[in-house]
Amino acid sequence: MAYNLLKGKRGIIFGALDEKSMAWQIALKCHEEGATFTLSNAPIALRMGKINELSALCGNAEIIGADATSTDDLENVFTKSMEVLGGKIDFVLHSIGMSPNVRKKIPYTETSYENFQKTIDISALSFHKVMQSAMKLDALNEWASVVALSYIAAQRTFPGYNDMADAKALLESIARSFGFQYGFKKKVRVNTISQSPTITTAGSGVEGFNAFYHYAQKLSPLGNADAEECANYTITLFSDLTRKVTMQNLFHDGGFSFTGVSVELVEQIMLNQE
Repeated sequence: MAYNLLKGKRGIIFGALDEKSMAWQIALKCHEEGATFTLSNAPIALRMGKINELSALCGNAEIIGADATSTDDLENVFTKSMEVLGGKIDFVLHSIGMSPNVRKKIPYTETSYENFQKTIDISALSFHKVMQSAMKLDALNEWASVVALSYIAAQRTFPGYNDMADAKALLESIARSFGFQYGFKKKVRVNTISQSPTITTAGSGVEGFNAFYHYAQKLSPLGNADAEECANYTITLFSDLTRKVTMQNLFHDGGFSFTGVSVELVEQIMLNQE
């Protein structure tokens, strides 16, 4: 059911790759709720993914390639988006993350620091660069909303998540620091969503992902939140209903983040000990 929560709003969605990605589901939901927006991803992702299909599903949304570590590319995204959409931007989704160490299965304690720097640059500093570019160009309307997707590994240790955990911790810190600055300057809201482990193309590459997923499912009172449910939650942060929510890391994980242990998990452990 659509509520027209984003009717008349203009946005930019970074990071949609294929139908498994959360950014893809968020784009579909933004379109359903009445928004117009552009889509952006790295050139290699545009070649490997299905973003043209997504564009067609979203009223032929303009696709603008960009390396999210390049301020020149990001400034071009904002400039072209304002031209295409006919005005300043009301919402931005940052769904960008990649770790060469994870992809190459290099253990955290044996990290390649060159890879580590790429992880931080792509997965966290790109968030700062997105907002710095927007502020430089005065590209966001007052009360605009910027959201980045995170994971609880920013607060807790999940060994297979590797250096992405450090990147997510920095991502959340950037949201607080930039949210403070952008709030006073333009009433722009900046938040992160700490999502349940979600079956995506990127997430499936993390060592032990299936274990993360099933462990969280057993521990969460409401169960894991899927990509479509993440989209529903994100829409509320893009809407005018959450105008005073900023600088927050918002857990969207079925209660996993505040559950110590579940009866189901205890029973399973006891059964295995017998």
